[in-house]
Amino acid sequence: MSNQPLQPGPQTMRTFYIIWIGQLVSLLGSGLTGFALGVYVYQTTQSTTAFAMSILAFTLPGVLFSPIAGALVDRFPRRWMMILSDTGAGLTTMVVFSLLLTDNLQIWHIYVANFVAALFNTFQWPAYSAATTMLVPQAQLGRASGMVQMADAVSQLLAPAIGGALFVARGMESIIVIDVVTFLFAVSTLLLVRIPEPLRTPEEAASRPSILASIRLGLDYIRQRPGLFQLLMYFAGINLFFSMLGPLWTPLLLSLGEPDQAGVVFSIVGAGMLLGTVLMSVWGGPKRRVFGVIGAGIWMGLLMPFMLVNVSIPVIAVLGFLSMLALPVMNGSSQALWQSKTEPDLQGRVFSVRRMLAQFTAPVAILLAGPLTDRVFVPSLMPGGALADTLIGQLVGVGPGRGMALFFAVIGLLVLALSAVALSSPRLRRVDSEIPNVVVKSQSEDAALKEALGGS
Repeated sequence: MSNQPLQPGPQTMRTFYIIWIGQLVSLLGSGLTGFALGVYVYQTTQSTTAFAMSILAFTLPGVLFSPIAGALVDRFPRRWMMILSDTGAGLTTMVVFSLLLTDNLQIWHIYVANFVAALFNTFQWPAYSAATTMLVPQAQLGRASGMVQMADAVSQLLAPAIGGALFVARGMESIIVIDVVTFLFAVSTLLLVRIPEPLRTPEEAASRPSILASIRLGLDYIRQRPGLFQLLMYFAGINLFFSMLGPLWTPLLLSLGEPDQAGVVFSIVGAGMLLGTVLMSVWGGPKRRVFGVIGAGIWMGLLMPFMLVNVSIPVIAVLGFLSMLALPVMNGSSQALWQSKTEPDLQGRVFSVRRMLAQFTAPVAILLAGPLTDRVFVPSLMPGGALADTLIGQLVGVGPGRGMALFFAVIGLLVLALSAVALSSPRLRRVDSEIPNVVVKSQSEDAALKEALGGS
């Protein structure tokens, strides 16, 4: 019997839903462990820098190894790359569990575990993104991106609150056991489905380019499309500014309350993201997707100066909730734009290079976050500080929390300035219309067409 055409449609959408459910469950388990390990690091060290290093360890693989992962994703079946990713991350969690049970867990073990788990996750994102393109019709890519982000949002909504309660009541061991079960579930769903592979050109199939050549192809693809490259530079700037705030949230909340209270705040923030993903899934984003990206950046930039009102748990919860409403619109619009403009057989390479370029600023931001807050902003607005007797000190106020509030406000203003620069670029504004959408075609579809034509 000949292969039947397998175009993105109702049949493949069912496959997407199965994979999505598995990844949702896995993300929930990973979110529980991630929250618990973050609390463990900070409570053990009482150091913002140590906490930032754990985030840095999780961030670096995505920057350093994404291009290699993307090249490999385009060489091997996407389903097996996702299975490899989930399995590697799950085994890493089991190693941490064994160290914890034997009372041998050290902070540096957590750094290494975060790095290794993130290394396996580096394969997950391009494989999942490229697989989605083969399973979901182009008109539904915005909604599919919203669903993918919804899984992240559900994790952010439930994991901190559950993780905080379990951490206080049962300890970290119970959390890691749940994570291991969720990873097994995710792998099982991937073993049950089939993901069609994209049609590859005869030239590419014959040449089998090297890893370096594949990476260079991804770079050239983006470089030859100025609108997409400028969109990446906008994301690089956004990541630079907002990644400076990432290492500050957990220490700040733990300084204001207990782990379960911090978990509730993160769950409120996750509720905002969940609501945003529901909106994105139903709406699909604006027709001009680039405006969904930049508009969301403007919204989040406008919110940050409100930290000047008061640095407290309620204020952080409200601002975090409102910020996360816009994040799914930004990410979903960007993902749908890239998926519709990039040939499916190149998406592993292109998307991984895209991720590297968008996130290369994040490690720099994480390294700068601690020194900027501890040595510059916070002491400058304490009594006798460099800004205490200036106009800024009179407007912002002097005392605990004021320097941190000023730091958040400055980040918001920088994001607004970056968004204004982005909107001034005609190439970026017209990226939706200047670059044509690609035609998605699977290997099985091509085989069936050849058979119908009586050729090979």
